[in-house]
Amino acid sequence: MTLAPYACDPAQSRGRRYTEPAAPTRSDFQRDRDRIVHSTAFRRLVYKTQVFLNHEGDLFRTRLTHSLEVAQLGRSIARTLQLNEDLVEAIALAHDLGHTPFGHAGQDALNACLKAAQPESAGFEHNLQSLRVVDSLEERYPAYNGLNLSFETREGILKHCSKRNARRIESREPGGVARRFGDQPSEGPRWQQPSLEAQLANLADEIAYNAHDIDDGVRSGLLTLEQLEDVELFSQYCRETRLAHPGVQGRRLLFETIRRMLSAQVYNVMDATWAAVHKAAPETADEVRQHSALVCFTPEMEHQSASLKRFLLKNLYRHPKVVETTQAAKQVVSDLFEAYMADPTQMPQAHIDRFDGVDAPHAAGAKPERVVADYIAGMTDRFAAKEHERLKGRAAFAA
Repeated sequence: MTLAPYACDPAQSRGRRYTEPAAPTRSDFQRDRDRIVHSTAFRRLVYKTQVFLNHEGDLFRTRLTHSLEVAQLGRSIARTLQLNEDLVEAIALAHDLGHTPFGHAGQDALNACLKAAQPESAGFEHNLQSLRVVDSLEERYPAYNGLNLSFETREGILKHCSKRNARRIESREPGGVARRFGDQPSEGPRWQQPSLEAQLANLADEIAYNAHDIDDGVRSGLLTLEQLEDVELFSQYCRETRLAHPGVQGRRLLFETIRRMLSAQVYNVMDATWAAVHKAAPETADEVRQHSALVCFTPEMEHQSASLKRFLLKNLYRHPKVVETTQAAKQVVSDLFEAYMADPTQMPQAHIDRFDGVDAPHAAGAKPERVVADYIAGMTDRFAAKEHERLKGRAAFAA
C-alpha cells in the first residue's frame, strides 16, 4: 500500500531508545505490534473490566476485546486515508495496557491511594502507566527493561498526560513523547499533536466504546431500546433498520442498528479528516504535529457523539447497580494498597526487590508506594478479588 506523504513511514522513524538492528521481514511498527501482542500485560487484558466486572458475565467486553475492536476500526480507516495501518494497530492494542483492574473505579482508587501515601506523588494516570508498562515494567529481554518500542508507537500510547508528569518524562527524555504536554519552547518546532495514526487510534477508541457500551448496556438489562431511541445518533439508524427489515426486533435490531451507526461514524471520520488534511496541507508527519488535531468528525457528528456519551454517563456508567459494584471495586483496590504497604512480604519477591532501586532509570522510581501501585495495576479483576479475599478473609463481590 502507498502511504500518504504525511503518514508515518517506519523508514523515517525517530527510532527506539535502545538501538537494534532492523528485522529482515518486518517494519519497526510491525515489530512493535508483535511485541505488544506477546507481552504479559496484553494477555492480562482478557480479565480486565471495560464497564462490567469480569465475574458479571462472559459476553461483556473486556479490555482485550475492546482493544481488538479499536484496532479493527483504526485499520479500516487508516487504509482509506493512506496512513500506516501497522502503527495504528500497535497503538490501539497497547493503549489500555496500563489500566488497573476494575476499570476507571480501580484507577480512581489507586490515584487516591498514591496521593494519600505521598502528597508529592505524581498520582496514577492509566495512559502514563501504559507507557511505563512498555518502557519499564515488561521483562522479556536480556539487554533492557520494557519492550523498547519505537518513538511513534510510544507517542500514541501517551495520549493524555498531566503537565507535572510530562515534565518528569521530559527531564529523562528531552524532546520525547511527553514534550507536547509540557511547557512549549518559545523558539523551535512545537510538537503539540501526535501523528495522524495516533490521533486516529484515539478517535477509534471513542467510536468503539460508545458502540459496545450500548451493546453491553442492553445485554445487562440496564439500558433498553426504548431509552436509546431518544438518542439521535442511535435512533436514526434504528429507524433505518426497521424500514429495511420490517418486523426485526431484539438482538438483531440492536446489532444492525449498531452496525449502521459504526459505519456512519467511520465514513464520517474519513470524509472530515480528508477535508481537514487537505485544508492544512501538511507535507510530512512532523508538519502534522504542528497543526491542531486533523483526525476528526464533522461538527454535526461530533455533537451527536457527545450527546451519546452524555446519555451513557447518566444512564449506564452512573446507574445505581454499576455504582454499587464500582464502590466495592474501589474498596478492594484501597484495601490491597493498604495491606501491601503495611506488609510488603505479601507481594512476590520480585516486586519487593524493586524497593532497593533495582528499577530501571527511566521508570518513575522505586518508592514503595509506586511499586505497590505497579503491582496492583497489573492485576486482573479476578486476581485482585482473590487477593483481597485472601488478605481480608471475605469476598468483596456477591457471587
